[in-house]
Amino acid sequence: MAQTTMTVRLNERLSEFVANNVGKSGSYENVSEYMRDLIRRDQQRVEQEAFERLRAELTQAYSAPESSYKPLTAAEVISRNRT
Repeated sequence: MAQTTMTVRLNERLSEFVANNVGKSGSYENVSEYMRDLIRRDQQRVEQEAFERLRAELTQAYSAPESSYKPLTAAEVISRNRT
């Protein structure tokens, strides 16, 4: 897997916050480890939000009365999903 180096500029307040979370005083050995963990957590948050949206849509669809459904052909479904 290829690695990329990025430069991040932080104001003094954020820089101090990072420093407090890194090294002997913090939970992470270095800034890179801390940043990777933050990014992974953000990825998980985005995936969880997408899952919750899907769950809400499915819950709504499954709670609709049977009479609201109408049979569709495969071609109709494909056409509907293209828009």
